Amino acid sequence: MIHEMTTANRLMIADFLDGLDDRQWAAPTLCQGWTVHHLAAHLVQPMLVGFGRFFVTSLRYRGDTARTVDHITRRLARRSRTELTGLLRSHAGDRVDPPRVGPMGPFADTCLHLRDIARPLGLAADVPPDHWRLLLDHLVSPAVAPDLVPPGRLDGLTLTATDLGWSSGPAASGPAGGRVPTGSGQAPVGTGPGEALAATGPGRPLAVIGPGEALAMAVTGRRAALADLRGPGVARLSAS
Repeated sequence: MIHEMTTANRLMIADFLDGLDDRQWAAPTLCQGWTVHHLAAHLVQPMLVGFGRFFVTSLRYRGDTARTVDHITRRLARRSRTELTGLLRSHAGDRVDPPRVGPMGPFADTCLHLRDIARPLGLAADVPPDHWRLLLDHLVSPAVAPDLVPPGRLDGLTLTATDLGWSSGPAASGPAGGRVPTGSGQAPVGTGPGEALAATGPGRPLAVIGPGEALAMAVTGRRAALADLRGPGVARLSAS
């Protein structure tokens, strides 16, 4: 399922990119130092650059993943916009499972980077709601890569996506005190969209409430999304 969702998102992003003009392609994104053109290049990186090439390049940067990714992205960005969207389409169905992140890595990229582009441009382009629900499940799980969600960032927080019927965190408990499964569509008892703000106090987890897209963006460090969230946990999330 995850591969099919990633394929659909890549094709949708290619169409979206084709609809942007030269000014928009040169516009900054939420990824610091990268324009839309850079992000288009980055989205084809998993399909064009294998682990061997990535590892050799990383040696130049003493294993610094961020600098390695930036180097490869800037090299790929030398290609024209037409070539990049063509590559994104022709490789949309490639099943890539990068080390450490697996298939969730490329899937997360399609969700987050589409909005990294669209948010600063004021455009509504987005992935389907069920993609955000799946991604949120991953972001709060022990399997999430530390580069995506640093350890400790979500400690003491409970998250509620008001548009997805999704909740997670230490306050997510059911009638018998058991935890509500992540992505179950059931809000924590006493902490529905209109009540979660009140479920705080000494020793209680802090609530962060808002649309699923904004939650995922903020959890992964996109500070621009914090303005779309509410609750006493927003300040802690902002400081992390």
